[in-house]
Amino acid sequence: NLNANLINRQYPEGISELAYKEDFAVRGLHYDIEKGLLLKLDSFLQIQFGTVYRGLHPLPDEEVLRLYKNRIIPIAYVEAPHKHSHKEALHRTKMVQLADLFSVPEMGLLCNVTEYFLSNHIDYHPEILFRDVKNSVQSCHPIMHGMVVENVSEYLEQNKDLRRFFERLKKNNKNMFLVTNSPFHFVDTGMKFLVGNDWRDYFDVVIVQARKPKFFTEETRPLRIYDEINKTQLWDRVTTLEKGVIYLEGTVKQLQDMTGWQGHQVLYFGDHPYSDLADVTLEHGWRTGAIIKELSHEIATLNNPRFKENANWLQMLTGLIEDHQDYEGPDVQIVLNEWINERDSLRNEIKRVFNKQFGSVFRTYHNPTYFSRRLFRFADIYMSSITNLLEYSTSHTFYPRRGVMPHEYTSYFV
Repeated sequence: NLNANLINRQYPEGISELAYKEDFAVRGLHYDIEKGLLLKLDSFLQIQFGTVYRGLHPLPDEEVLRLYKNRIIPIAYVEAPHKHSHKEALHRTKMVQLADLFSVPEMGLLCNVTEYFLSNHIDYHPEILFRDVKNSVQSCHPIMHGMVVENVSEYLEQNKDLRRFFERLKKNNKNMFLVTNSPFHFVDTGMKFLVGNDWRDYFDVVIVQARKPKFFTEETRPLRIYDEINKTQLWDRVTTLEKGVIYLEGTVKQLQDMTGWQGHQVLYFGDHPYSDLADVTLEHGWRTGAIIKELSHEIATLNNPRFKENANWLQMLTGLIEDHQDYEGPDVQIVLNEWINERDSLRNEIKRVFNKQFGSVFRTYHNPTYFSRRLFRFADIYMSSITNLLEYSTSHTFYPRRGVMPHEYTSYFV
């Protein structure tokens, strides 16, 4: 469908034959809309060498340095001021981060079409391609909704613990609300499959078609009542929020004013660290939880014995290089070079086990990724599934861990 949308925009018919490469990209990469490159940045805005792609091929390190003059990208190149919407950010920055659940197929299509243009010697404008691909992804949402509703068991995974999780929250007198961008019929079909026909009994407030992040940033958009029988919106003024009624649009200000749920008493879960969590954290002081599905794959990889062995030896090897690099003599340099080459090989092996092209979603060779930096800023806790919380009581407190700074290391580990 994505390819067909592009063909409808006068793109070559040949792109209909491009195969989707499922394991090509990872979430949180940046696309340089000026240079037409997909790349991975760490939390200090450094480019991770080996992860800069034009189409489906990586650029050599020398080419990357020639293009950017520096391994560190200026912050103005990457970040727009926080107050501006994501759409405005596209016009204000030269790099765009692809961080939501649709970003992996979006990046796959972007690189597939780029590769097609390059191999067929077709001139193209990287920013136009980016916007066309983004618009194709957006226009596929209604098509996707229809396909999922027609055959929900093919697209949604059952979570046998979800109903038990809701039951426990209800038993402990927790108020629950659902704010989603999806239309009601899509939400209703999915929740009936996941939770049961009575799913609405668990929620005190249900708001659909919220158009996040506008739901969190706008102040004047009125809440409307959804008429389930006629599948339309009513014109009635909404002054109270009633259980069992479906609402559309609105703002977080109205939700807070009508319920009294405010600040740290609210724990809000979302799967997009920016459009779901940023504003409620920075503007409203809610507690936030991020649902990051990739954690399952990443943790399984971290627990692989081969990975642990490589990671531990990498630490030891780095320590050996650090401690012996100031020794003098030709024999010393030969050994040091062997160690450095082995270290480089190990770092690449550790990277590839997460994803052959781009490595881990959460880490570059050693630093956290830019995605991690934003995740840790906007989410108080994060997990692969909300039902992971069944391992803890509903009154459990998660305390922050004391990280070790470079100057504290020897004091802690004598």
